[in-house]
Amino acid sequence: MLTRFAPSPTGELHLGHAFSAILAHDAARAAGGAFHLRIDDIDGSRSREAFVGAALADLEWLGLTFDGAPVRQSQHLGDYAAALAGLRARGLVYPCFCTRADIAASLAAPHGAPADGTALYPGTCRHLGAAERGRRLAQEPHCWRLDMASAVAIAGPLVWEEEGRGPRAADPAAHGDVVLARKDAPASYHLASTIDDAAMGVTLVVRGADLIASTDVHRLLQALLGFATPVYRHHALVCGADGTRLAKRDGAAALAALRAAGVDGRALADDLRAGRLPAGYSLQMP
Repeated sequence: MLTRFAPSPTGELHLGHAFSAILAHDAARAAGGAFHLRIDDIDGSRSREAFVGAALADLEWLGLTFDGAPVRQSQHLGDYAAALAGLRARGLVYPCFCTRADIAASLAAPHGAPADGTALYPGTCRHLGAAERGRRLAQEPHCWRLDMASAVAIAGPLVWEEEGRGPRAADPAAHGDVVLARKDAPASYHLASTIDDAAMGVTLVVRGADLIASTDVHRLLQALLGFATPVYRHHALVCGADGTRLAKRDGAAALAALRAAGVDGRALADDLRAGRLPAGYSLQMP
């Protein structure tokens, strides 16, 4: 058993992060396994080293211990580049030059948006000719998108296992041509997280239920890149009084604020284990 907690150092951790970290930590400890910490710090414009230190202090305050030194995504950019290059050589990714405004305009056009209201990328750049693609690559900012139809055709039917609930059929095609490398970052969440979990040997991924849909895409990438598939556990989300899940801007729920107020971190962790939350907060499935 090997689990991980992977915060992004773009803000202070809150009660929702604490709940997820505790579940991952306790699953590993109960099985005599390892609990690792990964810092997802490839968002260069938003990541702050101060938030890394704060996260370490929060985990210690909660009484959680991790095994080995923290892993940093920023130290593995070469792994993401190599994986992307391999997919590119197989014709499974393509450069996309569209801005958000371009995509919004395309979806607003007659018959542009799917009937179910989702905003999937319409594939504008998928069929650009080689000459135009090469010219624009040299001149314009671009991201890299997965050619979903081609990838699904290669991978075939896929399943992944939800802990305690058995196998689930993956439906990556429902996500359209997802971004694997952003214009402003060397890898998207989908690509980086899939590669990192495989490299770390994670056997159980514990994360919020708002990421269930992402698991379909990660299962596809595992198949394309030849990775083993971990078991997944998607837990309920900590929500505020208005019923919406917590975000890093919710200062009242920040662990640093609770620490500063003199709250007993280990007692709080025990309460979260038992499903008891501070007044005004609740656990909900999306």
